[in-house]
Amino acid sequence: MTDFAATRTMFQIPEGVIYLDGNSLGPLPAAAPARVAEMLTREWGDMLITGWNRAGWMTQPLSLGDRVGRLIGAGLGQVVLGDTLSIKVYQALAAALETRPDRRVVLSDSGNFPSDLYMAKGLLKTLGKGHELRVVPPEAVAEHLTEEIAVLMLTEVDYRTGRWHDMAALTRQAHAVGAATVWDLAHSAGAVPVDLAGTAADFAVGCTYKYLNGGPGAPAFIYVAPRHADRALPALSGWLGHDAPFAFEPAYRPGSGVTRMRVGTPPVIQMAALDAALAIWEGVDIGDLRRRSVALSDMFIAQIEQTCPMLRLASPRDSARRGSQVSFYCDDGYAVMQALIDRGVIGDFRSPDLMRFGVTPLYIDETDLRHAAVVLADVMTNRLWDRPEYKVRSAVT
Repeated sequence: MTDFAATRTMFQIPEGVIYLDGNSLGPLPAAAPARVAEMLTREWGDMLITGWNRAGWMTQPLSLGDRVGRLIGAGLGQVVLGDTLSIKVYQALAAALETRPDRRVVLSDSGNFPSDLYMAKGLLKTLGKGHELRVVPPEAVAEHLTEEIAVLMLTEVDYRTGRWHDMAALTRQAHAVGAATVWDLAHSAGAVPVDLAGTAADFAVGCTYKYLNGGPGAPAFIYVAPRHADRALPALSGWLGHDAPFAFEPAYRPGSGVTRMRVGTPPVIQMAALDAALAIWEGVDIGDLRRRSVALSDMFIAQIEQTCPMLRLASPRDSARRGSQVSFYCDDGYAVMQALIDRGVIGDFRSPDLMRFGVTPLYIDETDLRHAAVVLADVMTNRLWDRPEYKVRSAVT
C-alpha cells in the first residue's frame, strides 16, 4: 500500500499554497536541490569532462529511461530520454510512417496537443510525398480507422479536459486495419496506468516535467516497441544516435535498438533533478495512485457542483474515461484563475474558457481539495475575480 502521507513530505510546496497544476509543471522534489548541487560540485566541479564516464552522464538517458519505462509498461532498454517532446513526436511519427511506406494518411484528433499537430504537418510537408494529416473529433477516431491510415497519432489523455482514450482498443483496431500507432503520454505518465507492452503500442513519447516532476525543461522520452527497435529510421540523425559516436565517421550508422533515437547532448543538470524526482516513484504503486486519484477527483467534482452551479464540468464524469485532472468551463475562467492563485490555490487556464485542476495524490489530499473548493466558491459567489488586474493576460496562462 502506497503511503501518500510520506510522499507528500518529499515535495517542497510553499506554505499556504494548494498546488493543483502538477498536470502542467510538477512541484520541486525536496531531494532535487541537493542532487543537482552534487552534480554541479562533485561531478562537474571535481570531475570536469571525465564526468561523462566517471559519473555516468552518457548512459543516463538509458538508465533513467528504464526507470520511466517501469511507469509506462515498457521493458528494459525500450525507452530513452533526451531533447524535447516536440522533437520526439517528430522522430516517432517519421519512424512510424517508414513502417507503412505505401500509405499516406496520418489520423489524429482535435483533442491532440497542438504542438503534436504542428510537428506532424511540418514533417508531412517536408517529406513531400502527398501525405495528409486527417484530424477528427475524439469520439470519431474509431470510425475513421480504415485501411488507408498509415499512422494513428493520439495524445492518450486530453490536455484540456482529461478525456482518456482507450489505448488498448484503439491500438488493436489500428493494427487490424494495418496502421501503426504513436501515443503521446504527456498527461499519462505518472498519472494513470499505462501498459505499452500489453497494448502492443508501436511508438510512444512523453515529457517528464508534469506528473513525473522533473522540473521545467526536463527531457522528453521516446519508446520504440522491440519489433521496430532495430529497423526504425530516426528522421533526426544526431551524433549520439550513431552506432559509434566517438568514431566521428562522416556517414551515419544508426545505433542498436532505441539508442538510435538519441539526438543531441544529454541535459545533465536536468537529468540530475529528474533522478531525484524518479526516486519518489520507487515506493509508489500505480494502481494505488489511480484509485486515490479517482476518489479525490470525484470528491472535488461533487463539491464544486454543489457550491458553484454556474460552472460546467468539462471533464468526463465517468472516471474510467478521465485522467488525473478535472476541468470546468467558465466564461471568465482566466480572471477566476488569477483570483484563485492570488488566494493560494494554483490551477491553470486554457483558452478559450477552461479552468484545469490537476489531481496528484503524491502531494494532494482531501483537505487540500475541500479548501480549494471553498475558495473557488467564494471567488465565484462574490465575484472576487471581477477586478481589472485579474483580466490582464500574462505570457503563460
